[in-house]
Amino acid sequence: MPPRRSPKLDKKQAVDASLRLLNEVGLDGLSLRAIAKELDVQAPALYWHFKNKQELLDEMATEMYRRMTADSSPDAPALSWQDRLLTVSRGLRSALLRYRDGAKVFSGSRFTGTEHAAGLEATLRVLTEAGFTLPQAVRATTTAYFFTLGFVTEEQGVEPLPGERREGFDVAERAARLTGFPLTAAAGAHYFQDYDQGFEDGLALVIAGIENRYGR
Repeated sequence: MPPRRSPKLDKKQAVDASLRLLNEVGLDGLSLRAIAKELDVQAPALYWHFKNKQELLDEMATEMYRRMTADSSPDAPALSWQDRLLTVSRGLRSALLRYRDGAKVFSGSRFTGTEHAAGLEATLRVLTEAGFTLPQAVRATTTAYFFTLGFVTEEQGVEPLPGERREGFDVAERAARLTGFPLTAAAGAHYFQDYDQGFEDGLALVIAGIENRYGR
């Protein structure tokens, strides 16, 4: 019998399979070998598209962004800079929460396309038209962006996917172990629960800080 040939594989297939597999095994379990098995191809087939895992993560982050913008509604024409940062940050958090370790995949990755440029251009324009210098606008957007990435990274450390909670983060058990530290014990309910409200409160603090720092 002639040797079995691997099916033709394109980069989009590999990235889609990687994102599916990410929700099952998380970032630590995601390897080129595991993805090849998922696609029923030999691992060398993936090296035509990705020299290493970081190149794969760059493509995954880019595809995550494409899906996020495809699902988002058109920008309102008259958003204030505050509402623009709120809308962008909320949309990013929502997109990252769709994937196990979504924030870790996104952090430090390099977009391979230019799809992100239109949204970033619009955000910078809103800020500069409100009186920010371009460096100030960059600091404002990156501060909100880094807050969102950091928040979701910690959130997914406790709840890898919505409705799923890691063992070891029982608030009542934690409080019982920390009875000698009453404030720390009581704070667990605020550290490890109600992430929606925590995100909104933290984002409001970021916006207020930007307003205070730059007098806007």
